[in-house]
Amino acid sequence: MAVRNSTTRARQRQLESLSPFELKDSLIKLAGENAEREAVTMLNAGRGNPNWIATEPREAFFLLGKFALAESLLAWDEWPGVGGMPAKPGIAERYGRFLKANRTEPGAELLGKSLTYATKTLGLDADAFVHEMADSVIGDNYPVPDRMLRCFEKIVHAYLVKEMCDGKAPRKPFDLFAVEGGTAAMCYLFDSCLVNGILKRGDKIAIMAPIFTPYLEIPKLDRYSFNVLELQASKTNEDGFHTWQYPDSELEKLADPSVKTLFLVNPSNPPSVMLSAKAVKKIAAVVKAKNPGLTIITDDVYGTFVNGFQSLMSVLPRNTLGVYSFSKYFGCTGWRLGVIAVNQDNIFDEKIAALPAAMKKKLNERYGTITLEPEKLRFVDRLVADSRQVALNHTAGLSLPQQTQMALFALFALTDTEDEYKRVCQGIIARRLHALTKGLKIPMPRDPDGAHYYVELDLLTWAERQYGAEFAKFMAANYEPVDVLFRLAENNSIVLLNGGGFDGPEWSVRVSMANLMMPAYEQIGAWLAEAVVDYKAEFDATQSSAPAKRAPVKPASAKRAPAKPASAKRAPAKPVSARQSTAEQSAARLSIPRPATPKTAATRRAPARTRG
Repeated sequence: MAVRNSTTRARQRQLESLSPFELKDSLIKLAGENAEREAVTMLNAGRGNPNWIATEPREAFFLLGKFALAESLLAWDEWPGVGGMPAKPGIAERYGRFLKANRTEPGAELLGKSLTYATKTLGLDADAFVHEMADSVIGDNYPVPDRMLRCFEKIVHAYLVKEMCDGKAPRKPFDLFAVEGGTAAMCYLFDSCLVNGILKRGDKIAIMAPIFTPYLEIPKLDRYSFNVLELQASKTNEDGFHTWQYPDSELEKLADPSVKTLFLVNPSNPPSVMLSAKAVKKIAAVVKAKNPGLTIITDDVYGTFVNGFQSLMSVLPRNTLGVYSFSKYFGCTGWRLGVIAVNQDNIFDEKIAALPAAMKKKLNERYGTITLEPEKLRFVDRLVADSRQVALNHTAGLSLPQQTQMALFALFALTDTEDEYKRVCQGIIARRLHALTKGLKIPMPRDPDGAHYYVELDLLTWAERQYGAEFAKFMAANYEPVDVLFRLAENNSIVLLNGGGFDGPEWSVRVSMANLMMPAYEQIGAWLAEAVVDYKAEFDATQSSAPAKRAPVKPASAKRAPAKPASAKRAPAKPVSARQSTAEQSAARLSIPRPATPKTAATRRAPARTRG
């Protein structure tokens, strides 16, 4: 059966200039048309939105709402349908009675453990904590303080120390600003850094690539016009394949004092590999010795998927603005929950204090309406004001129900002393990786630095290793790097993203391991292998005047899920040689963490389904 490819190379070249997240719309259209034509199910592995959720902290949220409404009616029950604001005195005692009366309700156990953790471990006042929870879940007040509520800040701070700092608290604590997800955090940081002279239009900045595409696109906007220096994750292993780590020669570029800022996603997106301990140590040494004024902005959303993760905000707290989003780990992209972390001992306040007098005067005028001493306004508080154009500072802050759910997610992780939920999440990813490699007919490699939320496969490097340099040259000369994506979409209804759009290798593809059920990944792996066989057949046809023979194929061992493939569909090809195992093993850099022990009815409630 001939390979369908209705998108011309010229059109592919045009679409390739778009962000991968815009290019995918064209791929989805082709995949959808093929799905209708062949009566198969489209498999969209281009999205990073997880298809699992943390259930227990949500159960706690809704049960807490029931308690808060009872408190509201207790405060004021004069008219039907109208309640008052929960009263603080004695609320912890009433909360205890409520939990005892509702002890069999979903979420009650976490609410009880949360009170114990907040009072015994964090030293919070019981009435203050419970009142903050009850008053916030019903959302009857503006956020006060606007940056983040006091109890919630201490809870989330403890969570960040556990998950982002490998349990090692910094010498000085972080000030946290609760925001509407990592997206808002980055927008606020870029703007406030520019407004306050920490960054200037045209500054030289370093970006660790590959990286989430918006971080490549924002610096090019006219407002910023940054001079971008890309640090490439160009390290390879003994077989010549990517490890997605950075050689010292790249990291040493940060020693240049003209480099004002470093942007990174750690673990990376799309390779999904955290900075090695050696790389972290090298960056710290370079910054401390050669460029102590370097501003670092790190997005650590995938850090919870790696055991022992330690962010640069832990290693270089003075220099680093930390961004964390709860979206991926807890399956809550719709909640829009994130935080910006600024250490109380930081270079940003020092940079503002050292600004020229004219710039200080301008900033004093900007912030003079919200404080009588604007020159003493800390950078973190300027972030809050800037997020609401200063004039609306009095209504700034993340909504209180959002902050409540954020705190419950954090408390869920903090009270999970055996990290059972983490092992479940890692187990979901591991099962899917196993399925993907099974479809590719390769063994399961191991990488302790891998988060594996995404897999980035460099097809051209693999093709050269598998079939030789001439074949790789043929592919590069005769096809656009995104051609394979269009083939997979139009012939197999599979949607992947182009790794080149993240400034990774041009012929790499990103497979999200987060959003499809396990059987789908075996099918994706099989069709990826088949696509390379198709290219090889086309190459062979150019080497002989005789008609090219298709490489032998055999049916995939697993049926397509959930829909049954049409009878006319091509079956995934059998791998051509044993060399594929070594090559793809190095290219993928995958691993399986220890699987979680399934829960029983006698154990604590937690996400029950680990099938992914």
